[in-house]
Amino acid sequence: MNLPAEIIKMSTAEFLEWEAKQPEKYELHNGEVFPHEIYNMVGARRTHAIITLNIGAALKAYLRGTPCRAFINDIKLAVDEASSFYPDVFVTCDADDLAADLVMRHPKVIIEVLSPSTADYDRGEKFRAYRQLPSLLEYALIDPASRNIEVFRRQANDDWLLVVSDSPRGLVLNSLDFVLPLEGLFEDL
Repeated sequence: MNLPAEIIKMSTAEFLEWEAKQPEKYELHNGEVFPHEIYNMVGARRTHAIITLNIGAALKAYLRGTPCRAFINDIKLAVDEASSFYPDVFVTCDADDLAADLVMRHPKVIIEVLSPSTADYDRGEKFRAYRQLPSLLEYALIDPASRNIEVFRRQANDDWLLVVSDSPRGLVLNSLDFVLPLEGLFEDL
């Protein structure tokens, strides 16, 4: 009988030091280490990578000349001292973030591309963690299978409003005044 592995709690600082020595990426949630979701996805990597690149490229071009930058899944986002993730795409306009090399903390927008193995986590625990970030104004979920887009928008009272779209308007991010039509979002699929 296999016994469950011992759960070791880490702070973000301890985790960053540990992860730098690992051959794969990991995420930290509530002090517990998990393999980064992209390594657990079977059969969805190509679709996931194309959509992530389409969004990242469109945002990079759109944000050129502004104080904001888009990053795709290789930059860690720390939520607090016990949780940090690799979002598929995020945008930050924060000067401290733009000067950081490894970890950023002040996203304006986070976008996750869903897979069957990550959808519940992205909608649930991960979104609960992201909502702690006062800088976060929009959280978008892209479902490649249904081509559905969900955008959660922070309201003035800190409630979150869900906007669901499968229209040709595509991905609409009000906080950036940005629109990526469906044909651009799903280009090359």
